[in-house]
Formats: sequence, structure tokens, C-alpha cells
Amino acid sequence: MSKLSRITLNLCVTIVAAVLAAGSVQAAQDDERERRDQQKTKQAQAVSKEVYDRITKAQELVDAQDYKGALRLLNNLYNPDKLTEYEQTNVLNYIGFVYYNMDDITNAIQTYEKMVAIPSLEPQMAKQTMYTLAQLYTMEEQYQKALQTIDRWFLLETNPAPEPFILKAQNLYQLSRYQDMIEPIENAMRVARERNKPVKEDWYVLLNFAYFSDENYRMVRDIQKILLETWPRKRYWFSLAGAYTELGEDNNLIAAYGSAHDQGMLEKESELVTMAQLFLQAEVPFKAGKLLETEMTAGRVSKIAKNYRLLSQAWMLAQEDERAVPALKEAARLSDDGELDVRLGNTYLNLGNYEECINAVRNGLRKGGLKSPDNAQISLGMCLYNKQQYDAAIKAFRAASKTQRSRRISNQWIRVIEADVERNRQIRLAREAANKKRQEVEARRRKSDRV
Repeated sequence: MSKLSRITLNLCVTIVAAVLAAGSVQAAQDDERERRDQQKTKQAQAVSKEVYDRITKAQELVDAQDYKGALRLLNNLYNPDKLTEYEQTNVLNYIGFVYYNMDDITNAIQTYEKMVAIPSLEPQMAKQTMYTLAQLYTMEEQYQKALQTIDRWFLLETNPAPEPFILKAQNLYQLSRYQDMIEPIENAMRVARERNKPVKEDWYVLLNFAYFSDENYRMVRDIQKILLETWPRKRYWFSLAGAYTELGEDNNLIAAYGSAHDQGMLEKESELVTMAQLFLQAEVPFKAGKLLETEMTAGRVSKIAKNYRLLSQAWMLAQEDERAVPALKEAARLSDDGELDVRLGNTYLNLGNYEECINAVRNGLRKGGLKSPDNAQISLGMCLYNKQQYDAAIKAFRAASKTQRSRRISNQWIRVIEADVERNRQIRLAREAANKKRQEVEARRRKSDRV
């Protein structure tokens, strides 16, 4: 998996975790209060006066936050042998509510489980209690039970709202059934649109994760575009870039990262370096060099060997050899092996600075650790040749010729140097002969003048 893909995956997991943490508790609280309010309007007509009065007293204690007192009263009241099933339902409903307010979710669940087991439980109350149970199971990380309960709820509810579909998807996520999340989330979105309700950002985040886990990067790409259009955030730019990476849409990848950069969203060193690498990939090395140079000066990209190496590479590819030299010098200074020294020597060779070329390549050879020492010897030989240090140049080329791949070019250079040496020798001898001839003529002329 590519570096950008790993970033995307980490982002997906982090965002989904935040979505799950935010939704369950508040939804359970809201639904439980709504259910209690609806039940309260019915119970006065359907229970005995004694039961109603004691439930009312329990409610007063709950309002005063005397939960233990309310629980004591209700537990004394609950007796299946003396109460009708409907009265049992109401008492259990309040007991569960009190346990919930005491943050005793285990006993709240057990109480509601007793409720749904009552044969004559009204369908509406059964649906409401079952949905509450599904939420409480989710809060208690009993995801399999939550999933089974929400599926039972769907059998009872003929016109479900969007939220239960999302609750199901959240539990599927916790059970690592990522592909199964897709259908309920898309159902939630469909119902929301049918009811003219907004499709929430969190739902798209869950759906994006499901498709990402299924490696359906085209859908990930399309979802990220919707997220960016509606909720423009930095993390969605990275997710979109990750999708483009997986789809091999390099131009779109660079455009996405570039848009994030233009908006000032790239803040971390890794993000800025990645942007520079993408510029190089897009064959715009000048932009890469300019970005790295600016950010290294500003201190947001550290001045270490690998970053100097990238900076020098950018300037060299941009044919800005002079600007590459300072970066290469720093990179070579910070490096333990001689590779960057040799690269610096080659840059000096291109610039015609042969003395510095000789020094740099020799430093690289001295440090060692070279992938191609024969190539380094060839560079050294060329610089020595241009300084007319022929003996040292031949020595360098002979060292390079020990490697098969460099033997032919090294021998060619040696022949060129030997030819130059011979030509220079002939020129020197010709000059010496000419000087001698001229001296002899001058001597005869002076002798003639004396006579």
C-alpha cells in the first residue's frame, strides 16, 4: 500500500471512530425521553389508581434526581403476580428509565429485556423498547445483540426513518462487516431525500469507509467530491488524493494535493515534502525546488540530508545547476556515504568548475559506500583531464576500467589522453626545434655582422 493510501486509511479509521463516539449516547437519551413522554399520556387510563399514583411519585423523585428513592419505590411496586401485564409494562418502563439515568446500563438492559418478553406488549411500545435496547447494546459494545435487535425492529417498523439504518451500519462497522454497511447507509440516504431531510456528513464518512474497505476507489472518489463540495475540510482532500492514487489518476492526484496546498492546508513536513515529490512526478521540478527552498528557510521542512537531496534533485532536473550546488553541499556534508559528494562533483563538472569537481569526487571516494565507484572514477578522470592533470586522469580511468561496464569508455578516454599527450609532445618538440633553429639563425647573423 502506498504512503498516501496509508494516510487515507488512517484518516478513515479516525474519522469513523469519531462519528461512532458522537452519535450513540445522545440518540439513546433523546429516544428514551420521547418514549417516556408518549407512555405517560396513556398510563392514567390503563392502570389502577394505586399503580398510577406510585408511578407519579416515582416520577417526582426522578425529577428531584432521587434515583435511589424512585428505584426503591418502583421495585416494591413491581410484582408480576399482582399487576396486569400492562401495569408491569409501565412499571418496568420506569425502572429501566431510572437505571438509565443512574448510568446503570446493565440493569436498564435487563429491565427492558423483561418488557419485550411480555406477550401482550403493545406493538408501538415493543418497537420503541426494542429500538432503545439496540442503542443500549451498542453503548455497551454488545454489537451482535444490537444488530439482532435492530433487525427485529425493522420487521416491526414498516416506515423506518434514516437513523435506524445508520445505527445498524454502526454496529456492522464494529463487527468488521464493512461491505454489509453499504446497503443500510444508502437506504438511510434514500429515506432522508424522500422525506426532504438533509443527508448528514457523518453518513457519507461511514459510507466512504465502507467503500474504501471494499477497495471501490471510484465510489470513494465520488463520495470525497461530495464531502468537499458540501463540507470542505483538509482531511477530505487527502482522502480524495488517496483515491486518485489507487485509481492511477495522477493528474487529478496532483491537482487535488495542489488545491489543498493553494488553500494553505498543507502544514506538516510530510505533507509539504509529498507535494514537492508530486511536482517532480508531474515534471515541474522548478515548483518542487521553490517549495522546498521556501519551506526549509521557513523551518517547516527540516534541514536534513534526505530533504537537501530532494531539493538538489529538483534544481538539477530544472537545469538550475548553480542553485543545486548549495543543497548538494549540505546534503553531502550530512551524509555518511559518498554518493552525494559524487553527485556534487558531477554538478561541478556540468558547471565547468573542475577543481571543485575533483575535490568533491575524491571526498566521495574517500567516504565510500558508493553504488557505482567506477562511475565516480570516470567523473574524476574527466575533471582531471580538463585540468590537464593527465597522469592522475589516466590513473582514475584505469581504476574505472576494472569494472566490465566501464572498461570500454575508460579505455577510450585513456586513448584520448595518450593522444593528447603525444600531440602535446610533438607540439613541444616542434617548438623546441623551431626555437633551436631560430637560435642558430640568430647566431649566424650575429657572426656575420661581426665579420
